[in-house]
Amino acid sequence: MFFHYLWGVIKIGPKIELPDFPLLLAPMEDVSDPPFRLVCKQYGADLMYTEFISSEGLIRDAIKSRKKLDIFDYERPIGIQIFGGDEEAMALSGKIVDAANPDIVDINFGCPVKKVVCKGAGAGVLKDIDLMVRLTKAVIKSTSLPVTVKTRLGWDDATINIMEVAERLQDIGIQALSIHGRTRQQMYKGSANWKYIAEVKNNPRIKIPIFGNGDVDSPEKALEYKNNYGIDGIMIGRAAIGYPWIFNEIKHFFKTGEHLAKPTIVNRVEVCKLHLQKSVEWKGEKLGLLEMRNHYSNYFRGIPNFKDTRTKLVTLNSSAELFELLDSVSQMPELQAL
Repeated sequence: MFFHYLWGVIKIGPKIELPDFPLLLAPMEDVSDPPFRLVCKQYGADLMYTEFISSEGLIRDAIKSRKKLDIFDYERPIGIQIFGGDEEAMALSGKIVDAANPDIVDINFGCPVKKVVCKGAGAGVLKDIDLMVRLTKAVIKSTSLPVTVKTRLGWDDATINIMEVAERLQDIGIQALSIHGRTRQQMYKGSANWKYIAEVKNNPRIKIPIFGNGDVDSPEKALEYKNNYGIDGIMIGRAAIGYPWIFNEIKHFFKTGEHLAKPTIVNRVEVCKLHLQKSVEWKGEKLGLLEMRNHYSNYFRGIPNFKDTRTKLVTLNSSAELFELLDSVSQMPELQAL
């Protein structure tokens, strides 16, 4: 079994080497697709995961599920994340993922969404650690790749079981654990409790890398959590949506204690256009334009008097018109100082 540090490097399995204190892009449904991952990689993400993929969908050969297996060499190291509540289905999907040749197979035991939990998957498995162990073991046996897990603290405040989860999953062979500092009951409300993440990391039995997730949305907070909780790296989710610059901003702040200059309106437009271009190339014109609508508000968050332009961005149905509109945004005199 292959664990942990080598001369300031974080290792996952025998081959994957990450920089000391890596920044990970969280797997987010309908967000962490290849176009989004491309811009995050360009701006400093060290390890990324696909959107989570249903094991049942993979076995049924569902088009949407199979499409999520698309990965590209420039993304490496990259993990494909799967979820499910049936051992046989998880084992079969592990073999399918193995054939797609990612660097890591990740298992989602943290998604709190009702439609996932009701199927006994995602965070629903937190109610049954024995099942979690069996599902994980089934995937480990089905693949030659390192297996990692992303989970939450527990089902609710009365059943926080993350220490037992960490120990038992490490014992059967997972190579890293990412912990979102909320319970399933919290969903995404309230504050993430990193105290429990730190307790797992500081457990002398735990030798695998422990990555923390939840509420990191600034370089200052990233440094505070790094220093206070002793984790091996941070996974960033919602704060990267429409703002891939956050990875390099955090790294720069770690090194210098100073802030990188914020992206200008020209920077924002350039990255948004690249994201749009790749979205259309990967998904086709119709779907690519439709799904990009979820990102425009984030790319241009905080821009004054932008409501009319934002409305156009989410209603235009031609990529040519959208690129023309974005070019005009970067040339608006009133935005040049931003």
